[in-house]
Amino acid sequence: MQHLSPDFKSRMVELLAKHSKLKVEQAENGMTVRSNQVYLIPNDKFMTIQDHKLYLSAKEKIKSPHLTINTFFNSLAKDCGKKAIGIILSGLGSDGSEGIETIKMAGGMVIARNPETTEFGSMPSKAIATGFVDLVLEPIAMPDAIENYVNNAENATIQQAEDEKNIATIIELIKERSPLDFSDYKLPTILRRTKRRASLGNHTTLGSYLDFLKVTPEEVDALAKEFLISVTSFFRDKEAFGFIQKKVLPDILEKLSPGEELKVWVAGCATGEEASSIAILIAEQLTGKFSDIVVKIFATDIDSAALVRAGKGVYNKSISKNVPARLLEKYFLKEGDDYRLKPVIRKMLIFAEHDLVKNPPYCNMHMISCRNLLIYMAPVLQKKVFAMLLFGLKKDGYLFLGSSENPTPIIKNLEIAQKKWKIYKNLVSKRAVSFDAFSMPEFLNSKHEPSRLSRHQASENTNHSLSEAMHERLAENLDYLSICVDENNQVIKSYGDTTKYLLPKHFSSNLSELLPKPLAVAFNILSKKALKTKEDVSLSEIKIKQGQLIVKIRLSISPLKLKGEDHLLLVTFSEYKSAKSIQADPVFDEKVYLDQYVVNLEEELEELKTKLQFSNEKLDTSNENLQSFNEELISANEEMQSTNEEMQSVNEELHTINGEYQVKNKELIEINDDLNNYFRSNINGQLFIDNEMRLMKFSPGTVKQINLLETDIGRPLGNISTNIKFETIADDIKKVISNGGIITKEIETNNGKWYQIMTMPYLQEATNKNTGAIITFHDITELKQTQVIIAKKNKTLERINSDLDNFVHATSHDLLAPLGNIEMSIDMMNKVSLSDAKLMNMLKIINTSIKKFRVLITNIAVIAKVENDMIVTEMVDMEDIINNVEWSLENKISESNTNIIRKLEVTQILFSKKNLRSIVYNLISNAIKFRREVAPVITIRTWSEAEHFVLSVNDNGKGIPKGDIEQIFNIYGRLNQDIEGHGIGLYLAKKIVDAAGGNIIVESQLGLGSTFKIYLKI
Repeated sequence: MQHLSPDFKSRMVELLAKHSKLKVEQAENGMTVRSNQVYLIPNDKFMTIQDHKLYLSAKEKIKSPHLTINTFFNSLAKDCGKKAIGIILSGLGSDGSEGIETIKMAGGMVIARNPETTEFGSMPSKAIATGFVDLVLEPIAMPDAIENYVNNAENATIQQAEDEKNIATIIELIKERSPLDFSDYKLPTILRRTKRRASLGNHTTLGSYLDFLKVTPEEVDALAKEFLISVTSFFRDKEAFGFIQKKVLPDILEKLSPGEELKVWVAGCATGEEASSIAILIAEQLTGKFSDIVVKIFATDIDSAALVRAGKGVYNKSISKNVPARLLEKYFLKEGDDYRLKPVIRKMLIFAEHDLVKNPPYCNMHMISCRNLLIYMAPVLQKKVFAMLLFGLKKDGYLFLGSSENPTPIIKNLEIAQKKWKIYKNLVSKRAVSFDAFSMPEFLNSKHEPSRLSRHQASENTNHSLSEAMHERLAENLDYLSICVDENNQVIKSYGDTTKYLLPKHFSSNLSELLPKPLAVAFNILSKKALKTKEDVSLSEIKIKQGQLIVKIRLSISPLKLKGEDHLLLVTFSEYKSAKSIQADPVFDEKVYLDQYVVNLEEELEELKTKLQFSNEKLDTSNENLQSFNEELISANEEMQSTNEEMQSVNEELHTINGEYQVKNKELIEINDDLNNYFRSNINGQLFIDNEMRLMKFSPGTVKQINLLETDIGRPLGNISTNIKFETIADDIKKVISNGGIITKEIETNNGKWYQIMTMPYLQEATNKNTGAIITFHDITELKQTQVIIAKKNKTLERINSDLDNFVHATSHDLLAPLGNIEMSIDMMNKVSLSDAKLMNMLKIINTSIKKFRVLITNIAVIAKVENDMIVTEMVDMEDIINNVEWSLENKISESNTNIIRKLEVTQILFSKKNLRSIVYNLISNAIKFRREVAPVITIRTWSEAEHFVLSVNDNGKGIPKGDIEQIFNIYGRLNQDIEGHGIGLYLAKKIVDAAGGNIIVESQLGLGSTFKIYLKI
C-alpha cells in the first residue's frame, strides 16, 4: 500500500519484481487475493478488500490527502477481523494510524518498523504513538513474528486477558516503589514496552516477569525508565518552528510590558533539544528594542537522567542534520565531535524535574510547548493535563502541541493559530479551578499523610463513562457543587460549577483556602463535627458576595464510606431557597460560628506549638550539620574558583582550536567541490563496489560506455545485465577486496569495444581499511585498433629489415671475393716494372680506390653487425673492457707513451658487451690519434648519477673547436683529413648510446683536451 498522488506514475511493480521471488502485479478491480503473491495499489485508486477480493475506486480530484492506507486497513479489519495483520514500514505523514486502531479493535495484530532505522520515520512514529502497535521490529524479524502470532492465535485472547491483569499489577508495583504513576497511560504502549523488557530477561510470560519484579527492586526502576519516552530532536517539524519564528514570537514580544520577563514552559523536554530550539529562535529575535528582555524557559520532564544530559547542553555531531549551519556556528561551540550550547542560550534554560500528573503547572506563561507526550496518555489523563496547560497560560499565550494531539477538552478556550502544526492561542484571562485536572505535590515532612484514594481509583469506583456524565448533568440541572475531600481538606473529586462558590485567585487543592471567608468558617466547623460524629451536618443562610449581589448559601457535609477509606467527606454547596426546603437547617450565626472557629484555631495553635517545638529541635540538629556542610562548600568553592581559572585557559585554547577547525572545514568543503566536479567531468567510467559485491555508485561517464540504470544501485554486481560480463572480473574484484593491490585487465564487450579495466581497493583514510573496490573503465578501442595496425606494420618492417640484413651480409660477402681477386691482380701488376709515368699514376689511383672500396664494404658490415648486437645484453665488467682495449692498442699506446688512468666507482653494468667495447675502443683510440706533442694522458671514470650509469673519458689532446662538436658524430665526419681514420667510429658510438636510451655529451677546449661523458640508463 502506498499513498500516492493520482498524477504520479509509480514504478514499484517493476522495482519489486527484480528483488522478490513472489509474483508481483498491480491490483485490479474484483481480483481474488491469493497466497504467495504481491498486489500493488494503482496510483489513482483507493483499494479495499471484501470477501477476499480487492475492489478499486477512483480518487476524487481534491487537494486534501488521500489516506489510502487508512482506507484499506479499515476494510481489512472489517473483512478479516482478528485475523487481520497490519504493518507500517515507512513514509511521511500519519496515514495508517487510524487504520491500525480499527485492526486492533477487531482483535488483529499491528507491527511497525523502528522509525530510527528507516529513511522516512514519520508514519511508523505516528503509528507507535497511538499505542496500538504490538511490536516494533526490523523487516528481517517480521516474518518470524507473524508466523509465531498465526501459530498461537487461539491462545491470544486468553493471553491478552492475563497480560492486562498482570500489567495492572506491574503498574501498581512501580507506583508503590517509585514516584512514577503510569495508571492513565495507554495500555498497549505500556504492555509493548513491558514485554520487550521482559524478553531481554528471557521471561516468556508477564506472570513470570511480575514474580521477578517483586524480588528485584532494581528491575522495577529499570522498567520505569523504559516507560519514559525521551525522543526529541532540534527543530522537529521545521515548518512549525518557522511559523513560531515568524508569527508567534514577534506577537509575544510586541505585547510584553516594559521590564516584563518572557516566560516559556516546555513540558516533557527530554534531553532539551526542543527547549534549546525555542531558545535559539528567541535569541534571533532579541535585537534592537528587545535586546534587554530577560528570557526564562522552564524545561521540565519526569526523567531525571534525561534532565542531567539536558543540563550539560552537549549534543553529538548528528545535530548538524537538523540545525542550520548558520545557527550551529552562532549558538554552539565545537568540542571534538560534539557541540555545546553557548552561554547566551544556556542561561535562558531552567531544567527541573516535574510530573504533569502530580505537580501544579507553571503559571503566567507566554508560551507552553507540550509535544508528542499526550499521545501516550489515556483520554482521562489527557483531559486533566490539557486543563493544567490552559491554567498555566496567560491570556493571548500560545500552546504548541504535537501534530497528532488535539486539545478537544479545552478547544472552546482556544483560537487556532496554525491548524496543521497544532499551535493555539489562549482566549481566557480568568482561570477557574478544576479539581479533576490537578493534584498537589506530596511534600516531605508534611503534617498529614495524603489520602490513600487516588483520583484514578475514584474514577474507577464510579464506572467513569456513564456516571461522570450523569453527575455532571445533575449538578448542572440542580445548580449545586459537590466536592469530595479527605480529612485534610484536600480535594479528591468535584462536580458542578466551581466558579460560583469558590475563589479562583489562588491555585490550591485545599478547599478551606478556596472558600470565601463566611463559607470557610462554616466549612471548618462543620467538617470537624462531621468527622467526629460520623453524621450528616448542614447549615443554611450563609451570606457571600457574588458580584454586586449578596447570596445565601446552604452548606451540607456528609461522611463517605468506601472500602479502605474512613475519612472522606462529601461537601455540597447550593443556593439557599427556603420555600423548597424539606427539612429545617440550622441558620448560620456568624458571631457564634466565629467564636467556635476561634476555639478551633486555638486548639490547632496549641497542637502546632507542640509540633513547632519538636521541629525546632530538629532544626537545631540540622543547623549544626548545615554549618559543617557550609564549611565544606566554602572549601569546595575555593577549589572551583581555581578550576574555573584553569577552565578559562582551556576555553581560550578551545577557541583557538575551533578557529582552526573552521579553516579545516572550509578546506574540506573546497576539496569536496573539487572531487564532485572531477567525478562529474570524468569521461571514463567508474564503479564503486562494497564488500558484498553490490553496486553503490557509478560515474556519469559510465552510462555512455555500459548500459547501467539508476535502479541498478544497491544490486549485486552479478545480477546486473550489461554489455560487459562482470563474471570475467568477479575474481579480480574479490582479490582486491580481500588482499588489496591493483589488477589491470583488458576485456572485449559484446558490441566489439575494448576496455582496460583497472580494479583497485576503496580505502577509508581514517581507518585505512578496505571497504570495497573501485572499477575504472578506459575505452581503448582505438588504441587496440592502432596496435593491430602497428603490429602488422612491425611484421612487415621486421621482414624488410631481415631482408636488408641478408642483403648486406650477402653483398659484402659477394663483393669482397671479387675485390680480393682484383687486389691480387693489382699486386702482381705492381711487381711489373713500368716505364710509362702516366701508367704508374693510374696504377696508384686504382690501388687507392680499391682500398677505399674495401673499407666501405667493411664499414657497411660493421654497422649491420652493431644493429644486431644492440639486442643482446649481459652484465659487463668495465675492468675487463678496458684491459681488452689496452691489449688491442698495445703498440699505439707504447709508441705514444700514453698513460691511461682508471677511476672506476661502478664496475658492473647491464649492456651489450661488444657495443660497450666498441665505444671505449673508439674514445681511447681517438685520444691517442688526436694528441699534441706531449705524451697523452687519458682518464677513465665511472659513477652513478640518479638513474644513470656515467662513463667519462678525458684526454689532454688537441681539443675540438666549438662549432665542430656536432659534426664529429656524423658519418664520415672527419675534422682532420691528414690523420688516419674513416669517420664512422664516433657515429657508431652515438648510434649505440641513442639506441640504448642514453646520451653522450662532449666538453672540449682547443689546446687543452676533450671530455666525453656517456649516460646510460641503469
